[in-house]
Amino acid sequence: MISNHLSLIEQQRQHAESISECVAQFVAAGGTIYQGESPAINPKPPKRTAKIDPETILKRRKPSITRAERNALRKLAEAL
Repeated sequence: MISNHLSLIEQQRQHAESISECVAQFVAAGGTIYQGESPAINPKPPKRTAKIDPETILKRRKPSITRAERNALRKLAEAL
C-alpha cells in the first residue's frame, strides 16, 4: 500500500496485528480458512420493474389518428 499519510498506516497497524493474532488462534484451535471466489468487478444492475406507468406512455407518444380522421384529412387535401 502506497500512502503519503504514514500516520494512517501506523494507526491501522494495531488493528492488523490484532486481526492476525485472532487468525493465528483460530488456526491453532483447528479452524480452517476457506477462500471463496472473488466477487464480480461490475455487479449486475438491478432488474427493471414490469410496471408501466400509462401516463408516461401517453406523454411520450401521441396516439395515431383514426381512419375517420385520415379520410377527413384526405378530403380536405383533395378540396384544395
